[in-house]
Amino acid sequence: MDFSRPSFSPWRWLTLVASLLTCGICQASGQIFISPDSLLGVEKYRTILTLENVPEDVLEYSWYRGKDNSTENMIFSYKPPNTRHPGPSYSGRENVTRAGSLVVRMSAVNDTGYYTVEVDTSNGTQRATGWLQIVKLRSNPGISANTSALVEGMDSVVAKCLTNSSNISWYVNFVPTSGSNRMTISPDGKTLIIHRVSRYDHTLQCAIEDVPEILQKSELIQLTVAYGPDYVSLWTQPYFFAGVLTADIGSSVQLECNCFSKPEPRYHWIHNGSLLSIPENNMTLPSLSWEQMGSYRCVVENPETQLTFYRDVTIQPPRPPLPTVNRELYIPGPLVIFLILLTSLGGAFVCRVLVYSLFQSCSRGKTCHKCPWQTN
Repeated sequence: MDFSRPSFSPWRWLTLVASLLTCGICQASGQIFISPDSLLGVEKYRTILTLENVPEDVLEYSWYRGKDNSTENMIFSYKPPNTRHPGPSYSGRENVTRAGSLVVRMSAVNDTGYYTVEVDTSNGTQRATGWLQIVKLRSNPGISANTSALVEGMDSVVAKCLTNSSNISWYVNFVPTSGSNRMTISPDGKTLIIHRVSRYDHTLQCAIEDVPEILQKSELIQLTVAYGPDYVSLWTQPYFFAGVLTADIGSSVQLECNCFSKPEPRYHWIHNGSLLSIPENNMTLPSLSWEQMGSYRCVVENPETQLTFYRDVTIQPPRPPLPTVNRELYIPGPLVIFLILLTSLGGAFVCRVLVYSLFQSCSRGKTCHKCPWQTN
């Protein structure tokens, strides 16, 4: 059966329903039966017809192609623990497990049909029959996208899963996604939209699951997301503080600009308003001169995102040291003698002035008492 025609024919549906009902009756009565879950196989995959309700005292398992147990229809027989015999219908791809299940490797579409198993026990023989359907998988889905080169936070990508299947799943960075605030999946599951792509969006892929646990995946779409420049930083040697780098004339100065960007950004250096012919992210001044003093600007530009950022630094010479103040007072010897004489003469002069003032005060008074120096 080809999954491009996904529906079973009506009579096969009736056969499957009848098989399920029969198995239910067998399970209730303790009879062996072939598990309905194992009656659907896939081309080129291994198929296991699982036997259920198997008694413990089994003497022999015999599997047949068709509804009867004729010798020409025998595929394989197994007598525990180690005796195995292939039959006329053995194709080289069949085997029987220790639990009595029939294993068919590399199943083919023409393996579709009835299968019968006989289980011989010490209490008699039990038989079960089931219809095995081998389906052919449809081709792997295709995938397309409106673009694969995008700008972070600005562009959106629309991907389509090219398939007729209705059971579709999407994978972003190999992780299943069911939609989010940033991702939208159409009601039929065939379209995925990522709004405002992120730098962490790398791959897109879709898959179909027409048969349980068998995923058929499309090819990968690789996304190239441009971003940045981010976190522009400026490193210098010697180090700078508050935008100022102090360096002596003749010393070596290094400047280096770094950032996160995709693709690699373009770098420009500007000195005192003039563009320098330095396209790298670093520059070295091996012997600093007066002409090289001043302001420097590192400009970082991403041509894809059309974003530009910069960092500034000013190179200046160290400030001259302040004059040293001598806090110790030294007075030479002759100056000391002069100061002593000056002090003595000054004291005598002050005394004479005081005496003279006192004498004048006494002589002017009408009722002057005797002055201290006058005698009787």
